[in-house]
Order: sequence, then C-alpha cells, then structure tokens
Amino acid sequence: MPGPTPHRTPLRRVSQGSLFALSRSGTHPDAPHGLGFLEPAMAELADEADALLSNVEGLRALGDSLQTFNESFASWLYVMNMNALTVDWPQAPTDASFILARRRAEEDARAALAAMQSHTNPEPSTLEKTTDNATDDTTYADNTVADASVKTTATKIVKKKGKPKMTVKEKKERSAAIDKTVSCLPLEFRGNDPGLRRNIEMVVEGLMDSGGRGIKLVELIKPPDLNQARVNKCLIALVNRKIVTKDNSSGVVLYYWQGVPN
Repeated sequence: MPGPTPHRTPLRRVSQGSLFALSRSGTHPDAPHGLGFLEPAMAELADEADALLSNVEGLRALGDSLQTFNESFASWLYVMNMNALTVDWPQAPTDASFILARRRAEEDARAALAAMQSHTNPEPSTLEKTTDNATDDTTYADNTVADASVKTTATKIVKKKGKPKMTVKEKKERSAAIDKTVSCLPLEFRGNDPGLRRNIEMVVEGLMDSGGRGIKLVELIKPPDLNQARVNKCLIALVNRKIVTKDNSSGVVLYYWQGVPN
C-alpha cells in the first residue's frame, strides 16, 4: 500500500518586477534572452559603486584635513596659553621702574654719605661761633696766641668723643637684653641666618646707645655688612613687635627704643 503523499510547499508566484518576469514576460518581447539582461544592470551598479567609492575617498580626505587642522589649532592654542603664562606679565617692571630704582639707590647712597660726613666733621656754625668767641676773648692778646687758641678749640670740636667703656657687668646686662630682644623676633633672626642675627644685634645696640632720642635709619647703617636693606628689614621686625616705635610727625622718620614689652 503506497504511503501518504508528502507535504509540499506550493510555489510562490514570481513578482511582476523581478528580472525573471522581465525576461520572460510577454509584455517585453525585446527583452534580452538568458542572462543578457544582467549586463545593463551590472554596468549601472558599477557606475554607482565608483561614485560611492569616490565619495568615500572624499570623506576620508576631508577627515584627514580636519584632523590636521585640529592638531595645528590645538598646538597654537597651547602655545598662546604658555606664552600668556610665561611672558605676558601685566605687573612686570618697565624701563621707568628700573630708572626710578636706580635714582632712589643713588639718593640713598648720597644721604648715607652725607650722614657719615656729618658725624665725622663738625657743623660750620659751631666752628664759626667757637672762632668768634676765641677772637673776642683774645682781643688784647697777641695774634699768635689768638691763632693758637682758635686752632686748639677747633681741634677739640673736631675730635669726636668715643663711646664710654662698659664694665663687665654692664656688658653682661647688655648682652642679656639683646638676647631677650632677639628671642621675641621671628625665627629667621634667631639663628637661621648668622649674618642676619649679627645685623639685628648691631641695630639693637645702636638703638640702645641712642639714649632715648630719635634715631634715623641712616645712622644705623654700617657698611659693608650692615647696609640699608638689612637695617630696614631689622627695623620693620622691631616695629612689628613694638620694641621700637616709628615717628614721622616732624617730616623725618625717627625710631625710638622702647624695649621688650612686658
């Protein structure tokens, strides 16, 4: 007995737009026979593929150009940023600043030189007054005696009195007072820089020797070790700790010794 007929999928109808229908359709009697109908379609496909390839190559060239531009532009921006950070300083000193600084240094040097000369040479008014007094006193004396007395008086005036010598006890007290004063100052004055420690001791000693009178900054300068910059730095530290007071009410800056506050 024959078995059952196997199930078969019915054949689908060929779509009307297919190449097979185009080649076999009776409505197109001039259609190419066999595979000849593929030639024009493949030629058109080849043309479109060439156009697509040329467009892809153009996009690739455009991408390369954009990448090159981006790298160059980023490098330029980086260089401009570094230039702004290293060269463009709005508060940098100009040529006028250096000229002004040089002029101030010359004025300070002249002032220091004048102060040193005023300490070593007597004032003309004092010499004239002494000379006049000596002349009046020797009116009836010989000219040689008068000249000798004037010379002797002038020599005494020109000669500067030295600082009185201190005893051992006074030296110890002075050293203890200086150490106490330096201990109140910032760390840089207390031993980090031996030269600065020596400078602050010289400034403190000069202020102590002033005897309570106001003393100018130039009077504390003792070149070459103790220059104006070091003296100014030491005075600023002493004024901040209220060990020294600063007064400029008379038009001249004077510093008064007060001592370490309790």
